[in-house]
Amino acid sequence: MATTLSTVTTLLSRPEWLAVVRIGLGLWWLESFRHKDKRAWLQRGAGISWAASVAEKHSLRVVGKVFHAVVEPRKKLFAYVIVFAELAIGAGLAVGLLTPIAAAGGLLLNIVYFVLMINDWAEQGQNLMMALASVAVLGSHAWSTWSLGHAIGLF
Repeated sequence: MATTLSTVTTLLSRPEWLAVVRIGLGLWWLESFRHKDKRAWLQRGAGISWAASVAEKHSLRVVGKVFHAVVEPRKKLFAYVIVFAELAIGAGLAVGLLTPIAAAGGLLLNIVYFVLMINDWAEQGQNLMMALASVAVLGSHAWSTWSLGHAIGLF
């Protein structure tokens, strides 16, 4: 067993394994974008309406107040921001373009999702794992291997 594990871990270098984490995280964000009903989100603000109901019942009153003051009056804008942020974050991480910005944006979005859903632990594992992967990408400079940004001299 130890020999098999050793063989698997030496297939790639540490920077290459970190690139795998970065690419996997990007694909995870792209899947989040892909499975959204874009028509419902962008035409009706369906995701924002759902989030409003969650914010209304939130145990931290400040979440509901901030949501109703900032997001509610700008439903359509925030629907577009969320949908296309997930696309941009996923693409940026998957191909390694503007990776630190994409990873920081993903971390921020996961924190927002985590805070909004603090009373419902159904998706919290996903948010925590994606946030952890974002921290690993940021902390390890995972954009230096198999990265379009690195190939063209960014970062």
